[in-house]
Amino acid sequence: MRKGASGPLLILFKDILMIEHNKRWILQWFLPVLIILTLFYLFPLLDAIRLSFTNARIGLANVKFSLSSYEAVLTDPDLPVVLRNTVIFVIFTVFCQLTLGLLVGLLLETHLKGMGLLKLAMITAWVVPGVIAGITWNLLYSSASWGVINNTLELFGAEKISFMTNPSWALVATIIANVWRGTGFSGIMQYGALRGIDPQLYEAASIDGAGSFRRFWGITLPMLKPMLMINLVLITISTVNTYDAIWALTKGGPGISTTVLSLQTYKSTFLRLNLGQGAVYAVLMILSSTIFTAIYLRMMKEENRG
Repeated sequence: MRKGASGPLLILFKDILMIEHNKRWILQWFLPVLIILTLFYLFPLLDAIRLSFTNARIGLANVKFSLSSYEAVLTDPDLPVVLRNTVIFVIFTVFCQLTLGLLVGLLLETHLKGMGLLKLAMITAWVVPGVIAGITWNLLYSSASWGVINNTLELFGAEKISFMTNPSWALVATIIANVWRGTGFSGIMQYGALRGIDPQLYEAASIDGAGSFRRFWGITLPMLKPMLMINLVLITISTVNTYDAIWALTKGGPGISTTVLSLQTYKSTFLRLNLGQGAVYAVLMILSSTIFTAIYLRMMKEENRG
């Protein structure tokens, strides 16, 4: 009886050892990643939150914990304008990048001549540093003789647009520049998702008499929804954190008409040398990214339930 019972017990013991071995193997592989994430992401995040509760300034030796930085930022009359600029910049940029990315993905799926060149152009725009992109678009928007956009408008009999001096046009100009920079990333992601759709689904729909619009609405969009949501989260976080292209393009001006939270964080920290207030703006950026992401995740869960 004991000899017969030892077999299952031995198998169970081996399974337990195998599970423990797999756990150790997984831990060995993920430990370097956890260390890197802790040192370069979690620790700076916690340190920024800590600094937001201080009056820290670059060159100030006597640093005290207080709510003075929060009070200064939250009572700043410029904060509502900065928040408004951020919301407008994020919403319009994300919408345009997502929509244009989908259109570009559909265009690439047609396999027309020149699509390889289009892929190269999108990837190039995506990998261009933000400072270079900002300077390039500043030259394009210029009212001088080298300003391509205004000179083209004059050729068609239209008046020049003061992109860099008119507050409303300056914000539009920054959105256009950022959409140009990020559309390639969305297009490549959507193109990859489109390549994963089974062509037999379209063939079956065509046999049933479905037209192009019905195939797009009934097959393409439902199959793309998971990738669209992932793309939405990634480009939202990227847009909230964008400051380099705006700084090179407008420096947040005229006035503060193109100053967003990320740029205000840069100004407070590196121009005004106020680490405490810069950390407060960084915390506001974290909260805004978290809110947007939470909304998208909730939308994704509701979609999956439906």
